[in-house]
Amino acid sequence: MTTATSSKPESIGFGGEPNPYALYARLRAQAPVSHMTLPDGGEFWLVTRFADAKDALTDERLSKDPNRVAPQWRATVAQPTDGEDASLVRHLLNVDPPDHTRLRRLVHKGFTPRRIESLRGRIQQITDDLLDHMEGLEGPVDLLQEFAFRLPVTVICELLGVPLDDVDRIHEWSTALSTLVADEAGHARVADASLQLGTYIAELIEHKAENPGDDLISALIEARDDGQRLSHAELTAMSFLILVGGHETTVHLIANGMLALMQHPDQMALLQNDPSLITGAVEEFLRYEGSVEVATWRFATEPIDVGGVLIPEGAPVLISLASASRDPQRFENPDTFDITRGDSGHLVFGQGLHYCLGAPLARMEGQIAVGSLVSRFPGIRLAASAELLRWRQGLLIRGLFELPVHLS
Repeated sequence: MTTATSSKPESIGFGGEPNPYALYARLRAQAPVSHMTLPDGGEFWLVTRFADAKDALTDERLSKDPNRVAPQWRATVAQPTDGEDASLVRHLLNVDPPDHTRLRRLVHKGFTPRRIESLRGRIQQITDDLLDHMEGLEGPVDLLQEFAFRLPVTVICELLGVPLDDVDRIHEWSTALSTLVADEAGHARVADASLQLGTYIAELIEHKAENPGDDLISALIEARDDGQRLSHAELTAMSFLILVGGHETTVHLIANGMLALMQHPDQMALLQNDPSLITGAVEEFLRYEGSVEVATWRFATEPIDVGGVLIPEGAPVLISLASASRDPQRFENPDTFDITRGDSGHLVFGQGLHYCLGAPLARMEGQIAVGSLVSRFPGIRLAASAELLRWRQGLLIRGLFELPVHLS
């Protein structure tokens, strides 16, 4: 066993690179649990192998509560400052049992499989309307802005009861909050977006409390379990998590998946010739070029041996889902994009207690969106070299700034 603090930290930026997988391959081979630094100097430990990642995702000694981080590493983890809204913090991704158990049970009452399945027809209608609109556009089309973004954000806003007129503001705040920052100006943008979005959600909740409707926020306000309800802070934080997490990840699931298909015409042809392959295709999108690069922060509650490396008590830990998805010890020919792979054993939606509640909705949206798109526009192709596409630099999200395409 080696002690993690004995090695000199290696710097990593997350995102911004067309191909981070060469780095992940080197880390899996040479230092599968690595002592790393972020651009702003914050230190953490990165888990890169599939087996270690799967174990770490369910290890109860790795807490989700940011209060468990040791003081010497506290600056690494983005915590609310005087300029930010602390009410956005207390959601499912930042608490442990028993609070996590109570919150998830309450939230699930307003997020049932029946409610999600009931959205299928509406998702198809939104998709068809967006495709109709795109048919009238001239020249190269930004598929990310015109389609991959518009579909999930419309779905999640309608689900929550958020006015669609506010979509562009929400997108601006969400982008700021999910972009990695390394300077005071960046932190100021995050603080401003956090404060504005927190205020917006709090006001929306107050309105829903007085004017309930057939929407998820109204359902969450009314949700009870053994006489308990979500507190105002918990309701605000959960609404924030569902609003931002419920569209950002699906936006880039659709865009990254379409990029992979356009880069692999043989796979595009397979899907167009056999639309029933869409279920497996979406799982391959998630594995091959998933929209979530790393799982959210965890903190060692005691010294923990992970992959033969001793992680100190209180240390921040990130688990690379992107690296785990390309681990040749788990996936045969992992760098090959194959929609007929038939292996959905990736870790993109997490494991155990923190398995993503929105996974069924994300899968449904991805299947409807991509299946309908490649059927309507069989000649769709990139309008720019893939090497020139710009990738966002974000701690969690792996996605593009734009995706220019020719539709025919």
